[in-house]
Parts: sequence; structure tokens; C-alpha cells
Amino acid sequence: MKVKVTALVHAVTGWLYLSRRRIATAGVVVVTMMVAFHVVFGANGVFVYANKRSEYRELDSELKRLQEENQRLNQSIKALRTDPKTIEKEAREQLKYTRPGEVVYALPQQPATQPNSHTAQKK
Repeated sequence: MKVKVTALVHAVTGWLYLSRRRIATAGVVVVTMMVAFHVVFGANGVFVYANKRSEYRELDSELKRLQEENQRLNQSIKALRTDPKTIEKEAREQLKYTRPGEVVYALPQQPATQPNSHTAQKK
């Protein structure tokens, strides 16, 4: 029995010794596939990077839009503080101010449309 086990061990070690290149190649392939999977799908992989780039572009365009709006509002504030014509324009539009001798014509507002009365009645 001991001879059979020893022979089996020698056969297996002989096979492993002859197959060491195949085993090493298979190990390298497995490790390479794991690294490639991590590079593509990992926490900082290619897909995550692409999503972050598109999010960056969206946020950058929103930032530019908000900066332009901020600049426009600052110009409007400056004009309201210093320009009498701008102050008068806003007073006329928002507060309905007029100059002496001017006549204001007010048009009646249109009534809101009523929904159809052809709805189902409750019983």
C-alpha cells in the first residue's frame, strides 16, 4: 500500500514538473484577466471614468451658465443703483408708475376657461 502511494506521489510530482509551464501560463492568464476586469469595471475603471467625465462636462457648462447669469444680474443691480432711466423703467413696469399728464389704458383680463361640464356625475 505504501508503495502505491509513493508511486502515485511520484507520478503526480512528475506530471506537475512537466506541466509547470502550462500551470504558470494559466496562472498568469487568470491574474491578467482579473486585472483587466478591475481596470474596466472596478471602482476607478474605464466606465466610471467615462461617467465622471460626462458629469464634469455637465457641471462645467452649468457653472458657465450660472456665471453668465450672475454677471448679468450684477450689471442689472449696478444699473438700478446708478442709472435713473433703468430705475424709471422698472418703476413703470413693476409698480405701474406714470409721469404727470400720461394716460394709462388698462385692458380687461381674459377670464380663465372653465373645464367641460361633461364629467361623470356621482351617484
